[in-house]
Amino acid sequence: MVDMILSMRNITKEFPGVKALSDVNLEVKRGEIHSICGENGAGKSTLMLVLSGVYPHGTYEGDIFFDDQEVKFKNIPESEAAGIAIIHQELALIPELTITENMFLGNEQARGGVIDWHAANARARALLEHVGLDENPDAQIKSIGIGKQQLVEIAKALGKEVKLLILDEPTAALNDGDSRHLLGLLKELKAKGITSIMISHKLNEIEAISDSITILRDGKTIETLDIKDDGVNEDRIIRGMVGRDLEHRFPEHTPHIGEVLMDVRNWTVAHPEDGERMVVKNASLSVRRGEIVGLAGLMGAGRTEFARSVFGQTYGQKLSGQLFLHGKEVNIRTVQQAINAGLAYVTEDRKSLGLNLLDTIRQSITSAGLHKLQHFGVINDNEEVVAAEKYRKSMRIKAPSIEEGVNKLSGGNQQKVVLGKWLFTDPDVLILDEPTRGIDVGAKYEIYELINKMADAGKGVLMISSELPELLGICDRIYTLSAGVITADLPKSEADQEILMRYMTQRKAD
Repeated sequence: MVDMILSMRNITKEFPGVKALSDVNLEVKRGEIHSICGENGAGKSTLMLVLSGVYPHGTYEGDIFFDDQEVKFKNIPESEAAGIAIIHQELALIPELTITENMFLGNEQARGGVIDWHAANARARALLEHVGLDENPDAQIKSIGIGKQQLVEIAKALGKEVKLLILDEPTAALNDGDSRHLLGLLKELKAKGITSIMISHKLNEIEAISDSITILRDGKTIETLDIKDDGVNEDRIIRGMVGRDLEHRFPEHTPHIGEVLMDVRNWTVAHPEDGERMVVKNASLSVRRGEIVGLAGLMGAGRTEFARSVFGQTYGQKLSGQLFLHGKEVNIRTVQQAINAGLAYVTEDRKSLGLNLLDTIRQSITSAGLHKLQHFGVINDNEEVVAAEKYRKSMRIKAPSIEEGVNKLSGGNQQKVVLGKWLFTDPDVLILDEPTRGIDVGAKYEIYELINKMADAGKGVLMISSELPELLGICDRIYTLSAGVITADLPKSEADQEILMRYMTQRKAD
């Protein structure tokens, strides 16, 4: 008989006007790595929030059995006490506190009502060693990278004697090395009897690490696949997620490339707090009308720093360099000046920097171009509604109305809102920083189609991505960046992953 550690039966969860989950069933075997796949908005995270007590018993229909007992969690502490820990995509760590303080926040190592910091640090060291993290427990969280912060979260969970570890998009913000380390750790935990549930859009990782996969679509369970017995590959997973085969991951596109729109020459930028540390060094690149240009580089190469410094000097200390738009040199020092000059920048962090999560779709789409709706200093509400509705329909944003809060949208739809916001400003050049991070294959395809439409409309596009197949699939030309230095400028026809990686790991071109 199969030993199931978790059984969720006929789970239904509704929000006002939306049925997020409809009779969902999930069976997880003890000691396995079980992945949950589905497009954005399929209900994956909602299901895990039900399981972990974020949505308490009574706010959903259905039954949950964990570790051979029916459970009715009213809050997160109850699920944690049972042995369930969830690590959200947005990590629940306080940057100003130390690693030890974060690990035992709410679970303090105390004697007689007084925190025993010696015992806490000793326990933290042991847990950090368990996850392979060699860091001082007294270090502040903000002093370590995202990959290490993920490991701190896992160590924190292990300190609560976790039986079932839930990870929501654990590698979305990690580089390849950190991702491999994290996935290797899950295998080690599996060997020690810990069960894991992983939500991820990175299908290659899911295929490599999972024992079983449950696919959700539109809030319903589609199927559960056994990796060994069902001949699972990425195409098979995609078919279950979107309900059809995707013959091509990238839409067909014939570029119509014109004159140079943006030309950056010898761009040098220093770190914002250390003027002696050069983050971008004499970088030069150009983007033409109708052209999609890629910028490839490893984590820390300076891609985002370059983009932000060009877009209104929102990063670092610019030391030297020239920026030409339409052949004329411009000196842009603020975001508003960048917008007025015809630049747009879609940030890699849509939740913190791309959107105000308290705003509606209407407010978000028009926020960067309110001057277009002003008459004698007053916003024309009717024009705002017409503009927002236009982008909601043309970009196929899935929402009941433009008055829906952006915080209620799936990641893919939030990204469409961010794109809509910048398209509303009618820019000449769009800088897209990781535009498809954390969204599913179906939504990615729609984003690619939108990027192609931008180029066809005569825009120039500079696209930053950590996924080399994405750059090769969508771009006409690709620059590589290594340690702040442009090392190559390659047409699509001359590039492949091996060539790009070679240039991404050297200091200067051959």
